[in-house]
Amino acid sequence: MATSTSSVVTLHINGEKFTLPVDHRTTLLDALRERLTLTGTKKGCDQGQCGACTVLLDGRRTVACLQLAVAAEGREITTIEGVAEGDLLHPVQQAFLDLDGFQCGYCTPGQICSAIGVLREHAEGRPSAVTDDIRPEAGPPPLTAEEIRERMSGNLCRCGAYVAIVDAVAKAAADLRTDGAAFVSEEGVA
Repeated sequence: MATSTSSVVTLHINGEKFTLPVDHRTTLLDALRERLTLTGTKKGCDQGQCGACTVLLDGRRTVACLQLAVAAEGREITTIEGVAEGDLLHPVQQAFLDLDGFQCGYCTPGQICSAIGVLREHAEGRPSAVTDDIRPEAGPPPLTAEEIRERMSGNLCRCGAYVAIVDAVAKAAADLRTDGAAFVSEEGVA
């Protein structure tokens, strides 16, 4: 009995629906880059270790190289192309620009998507490996440089812009607390 090795899927990406046939083995990364020409998401290690392909899936960060496209059907996918509101950059994007949170820029899309996910996780009170008090009633821990480094540790920067990346995430967190609430909603990035 022969079975099909492909399906037609509808992917919800950056507020738009895309319907396309994909082989069941096609990763979300390859569907984004090769089939939909959304090339902001970068292919780094293709093994889930560098974070260059980080996107938001239902508001949570995920490495697109390990996510099958067929498993993303019906879920909200946000790539780097979808984090800004028109010409208004997301506060994380603006902070990366303001504080030089990049050098060559290759890892920057994944760093930015991951940082957006980090800030959401932190706001929800989700602990990291370095959080001292993990009791739910303790609320979000202080967003220290140590917390940011730990939470961003899945994203590698081969140029070594880590100090500026940590500073940019901290600045974006402060900016979102003061005036950027429109960018974060119950579902993730607005």
